[in-house]
Amino acid sequence: MPRFNQSNPMTFTLKGIPGLEDLYLWLSLPFSFMFVAILLGNSAILFLLAMESALDKPMYHLLAMLLLADLVSTLSMMPQVLSLLWFGIQDISLDACLLQMFFIYGTSVVRSAVLVAMAFDRYVAICNPLHYTTVLTGSLVRCLGMMALAKGVVLILPVPLLLRQLTFCRTVIAHTYCDHMAMVKMACEHTGPNRVYGLCVVVLVGGLDCLLIGSSYALILWAVLRLSSRRARFRALSTCSSHLSVVLIAYGPGLFSALVHRFGHAIPVHIHILLANLYLLIPSLFNPVIFGVRTKEIRDMVIKHLNCCAGTRAQ
Repeated sequence: MPRFNQSNPMTFTLKGIPGLEDLYLWLSLPFSFMFVAILLGNSAILFLLAMESALDKPMYHLLAMLLLADLVSTLSMMPQVLSLLWFGIQDISLDACLLQMFFIYGTSVVRSAVLVAMAFDRYVAICNPLHYTTVLTGSLVRCLGMMALAKGVVLILPVPLLLRQLTFCRTVIAHTYCDHMAMVKMACEHTGPNRVYGLCVVVLVGGLDCLLIGSSYALILWAVLRLSSRRARFRALSTCSSHLSVVLIAYGPGLFSALVHRFGHAIPVHIHILLANLYLLIPSLFNPVIFGVRTKEIRDMVIKHLNCCAGTRAQ
């Protein structure tokens, strides 16, 4: 059996979605729609955040970081997926594969860290509103953004570096993109460090970040329940609705996908692969919709620009 390592340049073959090869053209339609919708939706909200001075607030700076992470993640993954579905292009070099993996997983870590920062923002806004502007300063927000970026780089960089040291006996990846565990399973040698480190990253990011977000909302709920007015309680909770929806969309599909991989042994492999794709795409697809619809300031700005465009056309 041939063996390949970093001293022997190699090309991997992305198998795609086994069992659904005859449906690739039809599958490309929803994937293409999601790709275009993600690019347009995230770019439109980012444009509003950059152009409107009324949105120059800490929460929206954090939102811009979240949307940028979504864009990078999508651009790292979707061109490869669509090339496979449209043209049957399956080959990818080892370096390109590892680079794609770094950006996909790195942006996932950044996105999770930004959600933690947004939970902290909501905690200060509700539990300590009089000091919101003094606590959530521009320098602190920039610091939180740099910490989120550093977390993504520091935690994920060892993943491709560890894979680079392995010797591979197979070069066919049963996936639409370079998945970490799919590559680990192709190695000829002991992969304990790769598996252990991957699990540590999942626990550290998913477990710790969820714990921090849950703790923030436990404190928020405690503060809200102490308000005497029902209307005041409703208004306080409504300011968290967008963030809570994004948190559920960010972690919900991932948790479901992990449970399916762990317990759904009877589920066909193409279902696993489709879920892995949707897990990465769903947050990027719905984040701009949620904030655009449920956040009044952004919604008003969207309506304002639409009215301006309609007025310009009418003239």
